[in-house]
Amino acid sequence: MPRPTAGGAPPPRPRGGAPTAPRPAPPLAPAGVSGPSPRPAPSPAGLATASPSATPRPSSPSAPGVTPGAPRPPPRGPGAGGPARAGGPPGRFAPRPSTPRPPPTPEQILALATREHVPARIAKGELEGKMKARIWRKLHAEEAKRFDQVYELMGQTPGLSLGDAFGILQSGLTVQEFMARKERSQRKAAIKQARGQVDNSLVADFLGAFIEQKTELSVVLAERSLLDTLLAEEAIAFTFERTGRLEKLQVVLIARRGDWERLMPNLERDAKLTQKPAQVARQPDKRPYSDPRPFLPHIGQTVKLVLRNGITVEAPLLRVGRFDVLLGEPGHELFVPLHALLRFEAPPAPAEAASDDAAEPKPDAAG
Repeated sequence: MPRPTAGGAPPPRPRGGAPTAPRPAPPLAPAGVSGPSPRPAPSPAGLATASPSATPRPSSPSAPGVTPGAPRPPPRGPGAGGPARAGGPPGRFAPRPSTPRPPPTPEQILALATREHVPARIAKGELEGKMKARIWRKLHAEEAKRFDQVYELMGQTPGLSLGDAFGILQSGLTVQEFMARKERSQRKAAIKQARGQVDNSLVADFLGAFIEQKTELSVVLAERSLLDTLLAEEAIAFTFERTGRLEKLQVVLIARRGDWERLMPNLERDAKLTQKPAQVARQPDKRPYSDPRPFLPHIGQTVKLVLRNGITVEAPLLRVGRFDVLLGEPGHELFVPLHALLRFEAPPAPAEAASDDAAEPKPDAAG
C-alpha cells in the first residue's frame, strides 16, 4: 500500500464490512516537516463492542420564547375557550350569555293548548322550548284526533271543562245525562264526607246496651210492628232473635216495648202514608235526609218528625249519629233512622228567629 507523504491526505477509514487487518504505523515525519498526524485505525474489539444506542443524539433547539429548563404551559383542549383577544371576538367555543326564560303562565298554556288542540303538558313544553305542538300532532295522530273532537264539543257547549268533554265522549252520553250523573256522584261524595264528620259512638252505645241487656223491643216497620230482641247490628242490617236478619232500610222506628205501648195511642198519623208508605231510595243522594249535620244545632230542642209510614213524632232531640237520631227522654229514647224521615220541623234558633229559612232544614233531595 502507498505510504502517506508529508502534507498528504490521511488514509481512508474503513466503512461497514468486516474489519481488516491492522495497518502498520506510519513512520514519523522527518524533523522540521509539519503535517497532520495520522489517526490510528480502530481495533476489531472496539468495533465489536460498539453499540448504536451509545451514539449521542444532538439536542433539539428550544422553541423561541421558552427558557430552557422552565416548565411548559399545559396544552389547550379543543373545547377550551381562551381569553378574548384585545379588539377581537371571544373564544371560539365560549358559551354565549343568555337571559333566562320566564316560566309560562297558566293563561298562556291554556291559550296555546286551545289553539293547537293539544294537552296542556304539550303546550307547556312548547312554551319552555321543548317539542312543538305541531310535531306532537304528527307523531300522535290518533290522540290528536280525539283532542279535535273534545275541543269541538267544548266550543259547542260553553262552560264545559276538558275533563267533562272527555267523559262525555268516552261514555257516549249526552251532555245533560253526563252532567246529571256527575252531580249525583258529587252528592254521594259530599254525603259520605258529611257522615264522617259526625261522631256515631253515642248511638252505637245505645244499640249496644239493647244487645247486652237483651231488652224486649218494639220494631216498627212500614206496615206492621214486631216484638223481638236485638242480637247484633251490622252495617246494613239488624239481627233479631225471632225475626232473624232484617235490612235496616225496612226499619222505621225502634223503642222499648213499654215506651212504645204508652206512646202509640197518642201519636198523630197521616192517613195517606199509613195506607201507602213512602218508598226508601237505595241511593243516599235521592233520600230526603242523608246529611246528619243539619240536625246537630237542634240537639236539646223539641222537634217534629214525619216518618214515611205516616207516624208523626214530636219529642226532644237527644243525640245525632251518622245514620240515625235519638228522641225522647233519657231512659225512654226512640231510635229513628234518617232514611225513615220525610219531613223535619224544629223551632228557629234565637239568632235566626227573623229568618224564614232557618225554621226548617232543607231536605237533601226532592223526595
